[in-house]
Amino acid sequence: MIRIASMSLALVGLLASCASRGVSRKQAIETAWTYSKIEWKPVATHALHGKDVDGIEVQTPDTGLHRHGYQGGWWQADRIARGMPYQWGGFDTPESFAASLARGEVAGDISTPAKRKLGDAAVSRHSAGIDCSGFVSRCWNLSRPYSTQQLPEICTPLKFWFQLRPGDILLNDRHVLLFAGWQTPGKVVLAYEAGPFPVWRVNSAAIPCEKLKREGYAPWRYRKIRD
Repeated sequence: MIRIASMSLALVGLLASCASRGVSRKQAIETAWTYSKIEWKPVATHALHGKDVDGIEVQTPDTGLHRHGYQGGWWQADRIARGMPYQWGGFDTPESFAASLARGEVAGDISTPAKRKLGDAAVSRHSAGIDCSGFVSRCWNLSRPYSTQQLPEICTPLKFWFQLRPGDILLNDRHVLLFAGWQTPGKVVLAYEAGPFPVWRVNSAAIPCEKLKREGYAPWRYRKIRD
């Protein structure tokens, strides 16, 4: 069972029709909201802790994750889960995620030191979900996923944090967040993100600016975003 927020099906068609024109700020935030609210009911076979049929190591973020030396697992078989799970290299839409699970693929695949070392070679073709840059790429209606290293190619840096507007990003060399607004202007941002530890899913959070600055984040704006 996959329950997608009612606006998402219409939203997918709308975004596809305006890809060449970029994306509006409203559309970017609506897409992010849809990813964070998707509901699905996993079964035991959606979990994998070991190698897939291609020999790629996969660690799904289910509640059994801690038994394999990792922390942060959250979904549980036979219980409704909310939010698309993090998948290293993932680029699913809500609809393709549902189709993948129906085919028997596994739900998510966390970032590990080995995956960060191997990069694209560590992406499993048999897991479903989305990673941080894939999530931003979907929110911006891009035709392919842009990595955190590639996003600056299509963005402009912002000189000041107060210039941030919904649909902009906060980026460092390993992770990216989609800015949604201010909880406290100039001090605490509201953002959507896919992962990372310990969440391992698409979620929204309030994050102090000072914490983000310490971790090397900087504000950027997609050049084709529309007001």
